[in-house]
Amino acid sequence: MKAMTSNPTAQRPRPKRGEEVEVTIDSLAHGGAGVGRAEGFVVFVRGVVPGDRVRARIEKAKRSFAEARLVELLEPSADRIEPRSAHPGAPWQVLPYERQLEEKERQVRDALTRLGGFEEPPVQPIVPAVEPWRYRNKVEYSFGRSESGELTLGFHRPGRWDVIDPIAEDILASERVDAMRESVLAWCRDQGLSEYDRESHQGFLRNLVVREGRRTGQLQVRLVTSRGPFPHDEFAAALEADSVLWTQIEGVGETTQGGKTRKLTGSATLPEKLELGGTTLSFEISSDAFFQTNTEMAERLYTAAAELAGLSGRERVFDLFCGIGTISLALALDSAEVIGVEVVERAVADAIENAKRNGVDNARFYAGDVRTAMRPLIEEEARPTWWWWILRARAFRRRWCGVCSRSRPSGSCTCRATPPRWRRMPARWWRPATS
Repeated sequence: MKAMTSNPTAQRPRPKRGEEVEVTIDSLAHGGAGVGRAEGFVVFVRGVVPGDRVRARIEKAKRSFAEARLVELLEPSADRIEPRSAHPGAPWQVLPYERQLEEKERQVRDALTRLGGFEEPPVQPIVPAVEPWRYRNKVEYSFGRSESGELTLGFHRPGRWDVIDPIAEDILASERVDAMRESVLAWCRDQGLSEYDRESHQGFLRNLVVREGRRTGQLQVRLVTSRGPFPHDEFAAALEADSVLWTQIEGVGETTQGGKTRKLTGSATLPEKLELGGTTLSFEISSDAFFQTNTEMAERLYTAAAELAGLSGRERVFDLFCGIGTISLALALDSAEVIGVEVVERAVADAIENAKRNGVDNARFYAGDVRTAMRPLIEEEARPTWWWWILRARAFRRRWCGVCSRSRPSGSCTCRATPPRWRRMPARWWRPATS
């Protein structure tokens, strides 16, 4: 009879919630958490960098990994640097920017190897940002209340929907935007306005959205609140902004979209420009329309996309999820025709106007869900012999079925309803028929 022997490679039992472990961080996972191992068990820890040796407390324990909170930095990494300022949106600032690029490139290679099946992924070096600090042209702040009872304006604590962390300085926005944040907060404190409580759903102030035209110098401020009385004229007069908007929302969710938006001063849209390959394109951006948050890198991104497409001037390009038409108009300069599709009707209206504004007559835009719009659109336009598909990550979001009114992953509804009919509108954009 053979004696039973223990397996020396057997994995230790997973740690329990509340248990403290010591780990050495080997790498950074997608999303910024550090990856370490406690006696072979994978542990994700936030706020650390590769090379750190830390003590962490387990908060979530799964079958194959655990999530932990940093308790003590036992031995800092040789790469670790002092953060510029405490900021929930810049967790990687404790790493030199060059090392950040290396980690991001490694993550891309790892994803292509592990998920894509590439043995040697064809990954080129990452193009570094023109401005690693104060680059964002749009910032959304949330109102909250500090432990001392003072009104605050900052960002959600990572992993928490009900806790707002105040910031002393927003290192991702320009000095002008940061000063506007402080001005709005000071005014709201003087008025004695209450913050919206995300648990009881009571209160008034919800969010502050500040947009900046990096090429035009225009500044747009939009205050998002619950419904109720508000001295909006005094609010607009107190701010040094080119336009001020006020959005009232009735729902309980944390969102700046929808609701009823009222223009208090200035224009309802924000003017902006992009320099693309020696050509300047002008845009008008609605308050809820998408626009790349890094203007300088958007110019590099769109220029690189046009170069890689290698358009000869004979192609028909379909730009899916086209937004206000930024990529569409950039590619229209080198193609025979561009057709953009976008579900947000206000963004489609912006795209049509932006095409007229820039004298681009070979770009057309349609409003509709890509999942149901493409078949009738292709039948209408005649199937092209060659396409350049420009896909966005938003293609895979969950959507509401227009027939059974259930939330389903895109294209997987089981109601088997016939797709809705589509009809051409006078403004040359599409939407579902109302009957």
